Amino acid sequence: MRIRTRQVVAALVAGLMTIPLAACGGDEEAGTDRFTVGLLLPSRALPRWEHSDKPLVEKRVKELCPHCSVAYANAENDATRQSQQMVSMITKGVKVLIVDAADTRAVRSSIENARKAGVHVVAYDRLAEGPISGFVSFDGAQVGRLQGEALLKAMGDRADRRSVVMMNGDPISPNAAWYRSGALSVLTGKVRIGRSYDTPGWTSDNAHANMAAAIAALGPDRIGGVLAANDAVAAGAISALKSAGVSDLPPVTGQDADLDAVRRIVSGEQYMTVYKPFKTEADAAAAMAVALGRGGEPRDVATTTVDSPTTKGIPSVLLTPRAVTVGNIDRTLVRSGVYTVRQICTPQLRPACDRAGLTG
Repeated sequence: MRIRTRQVVAALVAGLMTIPLAACGGDEEAGTDRFTVGLLLPSRALPRWEHSDKPLVEKRVKELCPHCSVAYANAENDATRQSQQMVSMITKGVKVLIVDAADTRAVRSSIENARKAGVHVVAYDRLAEGPISGFVSFDGAQVGRLQGEALLKAMGDRADRRSVVMMNGDPISPNAAWYRSGALSVLTGKVRIGRSYDTPGWTSDNAHANMAAAIAALGPDRIGGVLAANDAVAAGAISALKSAGVSDLPPVTGQDADLDAVRRIVSGEQYMTVYKPFKTEADAAAAMAVALGRGGEPRDVATTTVDSPTTKGIPSVLLTPRAVTVGNIDRTLVRSGVYTVRQICTPQLRPACDRAGLTG
């Protein structure tokens, strides 16, 4: 993936709330538009897709285009199913598709068919191959760097004496490679990578099996940290460590700020996660889709360009992720409205929440 920055946006979160309105026309135009935006998400394995991204995209599309509608489908981690869903939506007359690809390569032919039918495609979260019109995601290399930096900090003086287990994401996702390269840019030369595994489907079960293999190969006492690509992978790794009788858990990273992961951070089982402000991502994708549906340019919303293996100069928005540890949960997640203290702090976690300064 090659990124070419067109401009520096100092206040991207605030800007996305105003730029889309200008890019997509005034109130009079919004009141007369009537078209459908298709939203296709890849799975239900990660809570964020159904609980965050879907309602946020739907809400922002309606705000920008009150008479527009959103058609939704979930691929359930099945690339063939997602291709069929795309065909169905195109047949029913959607004007724009927002697609988070279950398989970024397999979706290419479907995107080519969409283009032939005059339907624009905005790639969401993962950079799909084919003639996409725009791309909205987070800086994946920075995600990996945040994870690697946090792991080194947590390991402290153990970093050069114990091994790190790399629990990577799904090998068919280009984001997984993006995260891994970012993490390795920090870890290489500073720690020994004892084992490295891919996690098909990003599932906790596959992560559990891989972590169990790492424990058997290395021994639990030689594992100083776990670079887990996301929170589902972290959950599987932690489960395997506990099943092996490890009581003093090594630091484990994550990504997505899932509620269960935040609770694990409070309890001390998981060291950190990476929060990606989903609302900003959803807002940008909705703005780009509505602009395209009205015949506008995605470049009015984009802040950079990205090259995929098949397409050069794709207008893109790459947002900035944030590291979350027990010390900044309140500042990063509670004050921004992602979770309430009551949601995070179950009765069992109340003492730990008090120690973490989570009150209310």
